[in-house]
Amino acid sequence: MSEHGFDVPPKAPPELLAEWHDLADRVCRELTRAGLPARRGDREGGESGAGVEVHVDPFADGGGGVYVDWRTDEELTTAIVAFMEEGADFTNPPPLVRHYQNVHRFMGEALSGILDSAGFEVEKPDPHTYGTAAWVRGLRA
Repeated sequence: MSEHGFDVPPKAPPELLAEWHDLADRVCRELTRAGLPARRGDREGGESGAGVEVHVDPFADGGGGVYVDWRTDEELTTAIVAFMEEGADFTNPPPLVRHYQNVHRFMGEALSGILDSAGFEVEKPDPHTYGTAAWVRGLRA
């Protein structure tokens, strides 16, 4: 139990975390080689902005590993946040919202395909928990 009164899942052992960090670095390298802006979003002082963010999930109970997320430019993200703050009606979203959703869907498909082509084991993540693009579980043998 943490000082805040809720259970925090245990972290993976250090040797497994080291493997995941190496895997995350490899994912960034492959996406950069493919021409995409990719960065480690889990590193302190890391850049932010549009492009691919790669994170290590350190918690053993959550499945652990590396996940990949797509970030749109601040202008588009800000417009979507403003729409949601106004009391969004997602039954008939405006074109901007549909565009935002489509960008994430298309980029998720593209990122998964690129990583699969590069030899990574890729799974679709739960978008409510771990990113929108891909879980990377390792390299294929």
